[in-house]
Parts: sequence; C-alpha cells; structure tokens
Amino acid sequence: MEEMVYSVTEFNKMVKGYIDENPNFQEFFLKGELSGVTYYKSGHLYFTLKDKNSQIKCAAFNYKYKRIPEDLKEGDSIKIFGDVGFYETRGDFQVLVRHVQKEDKLGEMFAKLERLKVELEKEGLFSPLLKKRLPKYPNAIGIVTAYTGAAFHDIVNTTRKRFENIDIYIYSAKVQGVGAKEEIVKGIETLNKIPEIDIIIAGRGGGSIEDLWAFNEEDVARAFYRSEKPIISAVGHEIDNLLSDLVADVRAATPTQAIEIAIPVKKDIEKQMLDREKKLKSSIERVLKSKNDELEKYKNSYILKNFIKTIEEQHQSLVYLEERLENSLSRILKEKKHDLEIRAEKIIGLNPLAVLSRGYSITNSKNKCLKKLSDVKIGDEIETILNFGKIISEVKEIK
Repeated sequence: MEEMVYSVTEFNKMVKGYIDENPNFQEFFLKGELSGVTYYKSGHLYFTLKDKNSQIKCAAFNYKYKRIPEDLKEGDSIKIFGDVGFYETRGDFQVLVRHVQKEDKLGEMFAKLERLKVELEKEGLFSPLLKKRLPKYPNAIGIVTAYTGAAFHDIVNTTRKRFENIDIYIYSAKVQGVGAKEEIVKGIETLNKIPEIDIIIAGRGGGSIEDLWAFNEEDVARAFYRSEKPIISAVGHEIDNLLSDLVADVRAATPTQAIEIAIPVKKDIEKQMLDREKKLKSSIERVLKSKNDELEKYKNSYILKNFIKTIEEQHQSLVYLEERLENSLSRILKEKKHDLEIRAEKIIGLNPLAVLSRGYSITNSKNKCLKKLSDVKIGDEIETILNFGKIISEVKEIK
C-alpha cells in the first residue's frame, strides 16, 4: 500500500472539505452546561458547552444581532442551534452558534426540591421540637463560609463590635458551584468535633438562587440536622426558606443577623450587671435597715428589759404547775387503787373455793358437776370436793 503523506495545509483543507460537505455538521442542535462564558467588546461571544464526559468550544459572532441573551453565565443549562466551523490556518474546531435558548433547569431544580421537602418533613427534620436552644453567653463560635467572601468579614467585624472576647473558628468552604455541598458538610462535621465551640453558623452572602443552591442540597440539610451543636443557617436572600433554613435550629436572614442573634452586646451585659448590682445593694440596705429597726424595737421592749424577772416568774409558774400535776396524779392513783380493791373483793367472792370455805361442797360424777338426781344412778362413783380435800363414794341409794 502506497504511503500517503500530507502537508498540514493539505490535511486541514481536506478536513474542512469533509465537514462542509457533511450535512450532519450543519444546522443541528446541541444542549449542555455553560462554562468559560466571555463577552467581548467586539460583539463576539465565546464559551464552552459541556456535559458529564465531554466539552466543545463554541463561538457566536455578532451575538447581539442574533438576539442571543446577554446574561449567560457559568452553569447555565442551554440549547444551541448552529454549524461546525473549522479554521484551516489554526486547525481550530468549534461550533458556530446561530441561536441560544436557556433550558428551564431551575424549574426542574425547584420541582425536585419540593419533593425533597415533603420527604424530609415526613422524617421529622423540620420539627420545632428538635430545635436546640442557643446558649445565652457563648464563649466561641464556629463559622462555615468562604474565607475570602464578604460574609466572613461581616461576621468577624460584627462579632468584634458586639463582644471582642469571643473566639472565632473558621472553616473556609466553597459556598457555590461544584464541590460546594461537600465542603459545607465537611465544615459542619469538623466544627462539631471542637469542644470549645458553642454555636455553629453556616452561610454566605446574597446571590442568585443558583448561587445559593448548595444550601438546598439534601446532604447539606442532613448535615445541619446531624449537628450536635446549635446551628444557625445564615444565607443572605429574600426568597422563601432554603432547605438549610428549615432544618437549622435558627434561621437568620444574613450572616450579620446571625451574629446579632447568637452573640449579646458586651456593653449591654455590663450595663445590666451594674443595674442588677445597684438593685441588689439597694435591696440589701433596705433589708438591713428594716432588721436594724426591728432589733431596736426589741431592745426597748418590756420583755428584754425585764428578762431575768420574766424568767423567774415563768420558773415559779412551772413549780406551781408541777405541784398541781403531782396532786392530781396522787388523787387519781388513790381512786384507782380503791376501785381495784372493790373489784378484787367481788372477784374473790365469786371464787368457788370461797363458797367451800363457808361449809359448802361440790359433787362431781364422771368429771361433771351434779345438778339434779337424774345425773347419777345407783352404783356410780362420785367425788365430793370440800374446802381442804375431797371424798370418793359409791351411790347406794337415791331419794
């Protein structure tokens, strides 16, 4: 086979001819995500269109005359109409854009967000019962935001104005674009491991809803929910609540407001302490004066002035009461003793042995007392009990 050797010019011309003659490379639609958007004063627009695996360079010459939007930005989802262009001299391959149409990616994102809200609400992530209370006087706060962003500087400046002694721990994280949600989650988890931190504030300054979308991600919302320390969602926006706002223990409209919620003003606390100290001193002085007046009153009272005499009178009264008690006890004992003697005589009088002592006897037959003639018959053995003994007899005759 004969070896084909081309010059660069010949080869590029051949490629251009192939592209120009192939209808598949003319008047077609492409869709993807914008990157590297650049508007030039010359009236030309350059950008890269990409998807998960590939990208292609695009150019729109005199874009204003083609009514191409002038607000295209990084991350926008679009659909373009155009042709393939190949420049022989540079060997550049790009799509020559005739028309650009923005995709309704935001609408899809909101629809997905609403479905996620329903799911998380069912799990209880928004429940007011699970919201943790913020400490009244925190010693240290943790911040998750971009170190270079205005939000961080606002937080630091506001904190120092309100209470300069409070320690600030900063975890610098991306707050928009690719990788933002992962860094926000990592920041919350990291600050939760620092024992000294009392409150965590995660957020950023304002921006478009696309810029703020990292705080609508499920992973970020769950990181807010898992935070063991009280956490404030502080994202500057005027739209409805972001997902992080719903899950956080407290929602602040801006990072600055988050500091105003979390950190008291030191001067106000000092003033309150001084006011309380004055009130406490006044109360103590008032109580001491009252007790002193009461003491003076008692010092001049009859009881204290005549204390010894009063004690002697009370002692005499006790002696008199003691004598009365002894007399009463003696009388009661005598009465009880007399009553006991009478009862004893009655009991003695009822004793069968006492009856025997007066000449009477008791006759038994078969261990039963004889009360009538029918209780015994001739030949029975009987026992007669006397005062000091008994007689055993046999019945010979019954009359």
